[in-house]
Amino acid sequence: MCGISGQFNYLTGEPVERSVLERMAAAITHRGPDDEGYFLDGSLGFAFRRLSIIDLAGGHQPMADAAKSVWVVFNGEIYNYPELRRELEGYGHVFHTTSDTEVIVYGYKQWGQDVLNHLNGMFGLAIWDVAQRRLTVARDPFGIKGVYYRAEKGTLWFGSEIRAVAAGAGDPEGIDPTALSLFLRYRYTPSPYTIQRGVKKLAPGTLLTCDARGLSVGRWYTKAPRPFSPPKSDREAEAELAELYSQSMKRHLLSDVPVGLLLSGGMDSGLLLALMNQHGESWPTYTVGYGSGFADDELTDAQRTASLYGARHTSVHLERQTFESALPHIVACLEEPIASSSIVPMYFVCQRARQDVKVALMGQGPDELFGGYKRHLGVRYAALWAKLPEWSRSTAAAAVRALPRNETLKRGVYALALRERLPLYQSVLSLEPGETVDGLFQDGILPPGAGDAILQSWGDFPDLSAETDELGGFQFLEVRSTLPDELLMYADKLSMAHSLEVRVPYLDREIVEYVERLPAKFKVRRSERKWLHRRVCRRLLPQEIIGRKKRGFAVNVVDGWFRDAVGSQFQESLLDSQSLMYSFLSPAKVQEMLARHREGRDDHHKLLFSLVLFEQWLRVQRHGAPAVQPA
Repeated sequence: MCGISGQFNYLTGEPVERSVLERMAAAITHRGPDDEGYFLDGSLGFAFRRLSIIDLAGGHQPMADAAKSVWVVFNGEIYNYPELRRELEGYGHVFHTTSDTEVIVYGYKQWGQDVLNHLNGMFGLAIWDVAQRRLTVARDPFGIKGVYYRAEKGTLWFGSEIRAVAAGAGDPEGIDPTALSLFLRYRYTPSPYTIQRGVKKLAPGTLLTCDARGLSVGRWYTKAPRPFSPPKSDREAEAELAELYSQSMKRHLLSDVPVGLLLSGGMDSGLLLALMNQHGESWPTYTVGYGSGFADDELTDAQRTASLYGARHTSVHLERQTFESALPHIVACLEEPIASSSIVPMYFVCQRARQDVKVALMGQGPDELFGGYKRHLGVRYAALWAKLPEWSRSTAAAAVRALPRNETLKRGVYALALRERLPLYQSVLSLEPGETVDGLFQDGILPPGAGDAILQSWGDFPDLSAETDELGGFQFLEVRSTLPDELLMYADKLSMAHSLEVRVPYLDREIVEYVERLPAKFKVRRSERKWLHRRVCRRLLPQEIIGRKKRGFAVNVVDGWFRDAVGSQFQESLLDSQSLMYSFLSPAKVQEMLARHREGRDDHHKLLFSLVLFEQWLRVQRHGAPAVQPA
């Protein structure tokens, strides 16, 4: 795990200055405190910061082949690199290190840009073809690692984080109102947008190609899910998924440094610990929570899971004061606002884990792959709703709209009335109706059609997922949109803020491609979510873990703070008409929304938290952020 950056003067041909590359590398030192490296070839320059994980002595980057015809900078891990190395040696390539980076170098020499289709891993990478003077920048299929870029007047700057791009290209040009509208609707900014005007991020599974003819961006990962024929039996699917999990764990434990686990109280990370125990015992595990005073806390459950499997467990305890005081610094680490209350516990659990390990596994993925959220029930059974008589649907919808709060249910009923896939998916994922969000803006700020910009970013998804059922199509989109640009994005930024590499074994390419071919009955069956995943869990986990309630960390806590009659800094930022957000938004409309939420008439806690995060982000941009003490 590392940080990459670079500059390419692809039209002007002017030489890149080393001092610019040094600034770009310095901006992301936290991503790679162990080593740095540079490569200049006239109009092209690479800069690199290394967190040493595999081949500690020989993995220096930028890395080239023996002839120095191909140069690579790479952030991430290639889990199938031993197999690829053997295959490439069969073609006559001679390796000089045991680093996974070198398989990208010789893979490119063998297959060109198609090397990307041979890689099973997480990556943001750049490849310089000396003979063709062509630059390739790519992001992994499911967006576990990020890549940002800015192109202006024939020059491209790119990097693992926005701050690296800004160090080369200068400060961004301000706020993109379209991206702000998208953030407030979805609590993250979908690729290729960023909230910073002029800065973009590569979408998962896309590549940027740049040479003297210009710059282009396109999708390299075009594998479309084809249903199994004949369909899998329950027993066959269970056995195959269990084997895929086992093999993925074996790959994800490859490391020359200590590995740990971010452990919740649920079955997803519990299964990871059980799988890890097949390769050794007494793994270090880490959990964060608010303590027994909160019903949604996971500390006790996680401690119990760790004890069952003999793990060396560490708990991190947070208080409300810590949450509030740390928020500005954490927002600064994110670079863009991501309005999940889990960002604070994620920051502190990574901070603690890094004291012991350089690599930590995380149980992200099964909810998106197997239908673990309530929204998946609605998508799964939308066809049943459509079969009800019109009068019945109208009556039910009217009754739901009349309810106080229950905004999730209201959005669900509205979404069920939509028959086209993308508008349905868009509605299901939105925090609030589009008119509610756009109504918060001052007149003249939003360009026409801003709220529907996400449909453009989903571009070719309908074609790629054409053979999936309704639920499968929705999950195909989630795995390439909400998962990478929200959950995986903050996991990457907040772990690397502490120089900690986080790996996600459930998002192994072989697992995702297998699950995406399964019909909906293997994911949600008779209202049981994550059906096949639970079947595999029952093989290795006791019932006490499988039967635990699914907990949404800190949701009730944050909602309670907004409704608390005693003011907090969160409410104060919304009530202050001088807050920076009101350069874009109407104070009266935001404050009316807060009042209705506090009175219990509506439930706007998610959108209100998004507004708080946006205000915090604006203040950090203007004033900087204070340092944070350990929890």
